[in-house]
Amino acid sequence: MNRRLLRLAVAATAASLLLSWSTAAQEAPPAKPAPGVKITEGPELESTRQNLVIIRWTSDNPGGDDEHFGVVRYGTDPNNLSETAKSHIRLNAGHSYTVFRVRLDALKPGTTYYYTVGAMGANGKVDNMKSPVKQFSTPSEPQQP
Repeated sequence: MNRRLLRLAVAATAASLLLSWSTAAQEAPPAKPAPGVKITEGPELESTRQNLVIIRWTSDNPGGDDEHFGVVRYGTDPNNLSETAKSHIRLNAGHSYTVFRVRLDALKPGTTYYYTVGAMGANGKVDNMKSPVKQFSTPSEPQQP
């Protein structure tokens, strides 16, 4: 009889632990999309090389999908930003802001590029955030460390 009670107690404890673990493992629902998202810092160049740059900016937390992308549209003509680079980010609903970083690769040395930044959810919905067109030039010579 004692073994039966012991087995029953072990089974009940295991079931209780499994239930509490599965409840804790569930993700919180995504935050509601923010009504007005604006860029609060940047965009600015974080790093520059002959053939790549990293562009960084900070915005209000856009909310919506937890899975997001920072998006940079760029090109050598300010009226034709035909190239796109994007970088995945996971939003933190507990933060009031989000820092985006996007790397642009395969750039030409000694070239002036124009760009604008924004963001979108994993579902493809574009956030209401867009910078004015800015510019940068890649170095024509390799930079010394």
